[in-house]
Amino acid sequence: MKDALQGRWSIRKLAVLLYPFAMATVAINLFLLGLIAHSVDLPSIPPLTALWLSIPLGVPAAWLAGRWVRSLMDEADG
Repeated sequence: MKDALQGRWSIRKLAVLLYPFAMATVAINLFLLGLIAHSVDLPSIPPLTALWLSIPLGVPAAWLAGRWVRSLMDEADG
C-alpha cells in the first residue's frame, strides 16, 4: 500500500501547479464583476487592480482546485 502512495500527488503540489491558472481565473472574474458593478452605477474595478487583488485571492482558489483535482484522481484510481 505504501508503494502505491509514493507516486501520489498531494493537494499542496497540485495547488502550486494550478496557482497561475487559478490566479488568472480570479483576475478575470474580478474584472467582470467590476463591469457588472459599473452597469448598476457602482465604481468599476480596473484591470490592474483586479490583477493585484487576484494574487492573494488566487491562493485559496488554487487550494480548492487542487482539492478538486485530487478527489478526481482518487475517484479514477478506484
